[in-house]
Amino acid sequence: MSATGKLFSYPKPYATEKTEALFLAAMRENCAFHYAHNAAYRKISDEAGFSCGQLQTEEDLARLPLLPTLYFKRHASFSVPESKLAVKATSSGTGGKRSVVGFDGKTLWRELKMAVKIAKYHRLWSPKLTRYVLFGYRPEKNGAGAAKSAFAFTLLAPAVSRVYALERTETGFRPDLGKLKEKLVRYAAGKLPVRTMGFPAYTYFLLREMKAEGISVKLPKGSMICLGGGWKQFYAERVEKEDFYRLAFEVLGVDDKHIVEFFGAVEHPILYTDCRAHHFHVPIYARVIVRDVDTLEPLGYGKPGLVNLLTPAVSSMPVSSVLTDDIGILHDEPCPCGCSSPYLELLGRVGVKDVVTCAQGAESLLKGEKP
Repeated sequence: MSATGKLFSYPKPYATEKTEALFLAAMRENCAFHYAHNAAYRKISDEAGFSCGQLQTEEDLARLPLLPTLYFKRHASFSVPESKLAVKATSSGTGGKRSVVGFDGKTLWRELKMAVKIAKYHRLWSPKLTRYVLFGYRPEKNGAGAAKSAFAFTLLAPAVSRVYALERTETGFRPDLGKLKEKLVRYAAGKLPVRTMGFPAYTYFLLREMKAEGISVKLPKGSMICLGGGWKQFYAERVEKEDFYRLAFEVLGVDDKHIVEFFGAVEHPILYTDCRAHHFHVPIYARVIVRDVDTLEPLGYGKPGLVNLLTPAVSSMPVSSVLTDDIGILHDEPCPCGCSSPYLELLGRVGVKDVVTCAQGAESLLKGEKP
């Protein structure tokens, strides 16, 4: 079995200290594959003076060629024939340039094994029939990656029903928060647990609207509020987590122990799931480097900078080391949850004009504007 196969078969998803050598070996395999099968990546590596053999220690990971997410919004770069791509998806921005990514069967199999172990670790699997309220798009062929991820989330517990906030109309997607409000009130009178999933902005807007209208219910036992996609650059409406949790309890009767947030990117399909202390611990399938905004030099722990995400998961595209426009801090201090893996704190995004984020698009939609 390859080093990458062994890494994604390892039973403990957060044992980063015990899998350092395995992760490095998997990264060498991944980089060598892309170097051999992707002319653009080979050229970038050669111009940077990088060779896969240079990856001998964790510190060497910082030498990997950096490809910004904006690169994938301008270039479709595949390391396998497109006929071998099992899935294609786009980044979930509702306007502007979008990344187009494709995953082959090997990549999807790794993703599945990762998701199963992480969901088990965070106790997200349930045999109970569940109703889903999704603050996003109905999935479509070759559609947004966020929509596909949200649908995959509904496989963690058997779905009785799925209702979506965004539906396609003649003029594009438009939100119908009134429909979700009506469903939540009706579901609260039933016995089946409810799981919501989607952008924090949409979830917050609905909670705020319900509170303003004096609507307060208690969702059935076992219900969860799940968040994905982040606030991105939509900070005019962003609230602190504690305020969000308080509002969720006031309106839907769901406490913070049953609020779970996910972080990821279509260019970096690794599942980051917050722990009971609401920290994004780095799983064994990835590493995070925080870099200086001006020099791109690694900053180490405790300092804010650009978030650089690394993984050997994807064989279909050279996303081994992706530079995002997220600003974050990597922490290594002990976490109350007991997990020893470092955790990432996300602070926001830099002002990249070419990037139109999910939440920015959400703001336009909610105001009735065309994205």
